[in-house]
Amino acid sequence: MGLDMYAMISDESFEREVDFKPGQDVGELHYWRKHPNLHGWMKTLYFEKGGEQQDFNCTPVTLTEADLARLEADIKAGNLPSTEGFFFGASDGSESEDDLAFIAKAREAIVDGDTVFYYAWW
Repeated sequence: MGLDMYAMISDESFEREVDFKPGQDVGELHYWRKHPNLHGWMKTLYFEKGGEQQDFNCTPVTLTEADLARLEADIKAGNLPSTEGFFFGASDGSESEDDLAFIAKAREAIVDGDTVFYYAWW
């Protein structure tokens, strides 16, 4: 039990950037376990894009190149928001290298024509 976080890819295009239902043909691009500050950043993005689920659990949000650039800048500046939740664990700053590796993979996927989205289950 806890915060499981996924970056997924799909060759589908979705009508909305949030709260969509991906088809069966999705793949896992990256996985995090209990990195609540990144989840908090994604939650802010989700609401900025029109998300409506208050607890931001089990609902996707797409990640564009512009989103990834903003995320990269926030990671490098140490600006991920401090986030807490039931069984979320704690981010300690050591995740930055892994987060930047994810961004590189996500950019490659977008160049290849895939849609990248974030999804968490807690």
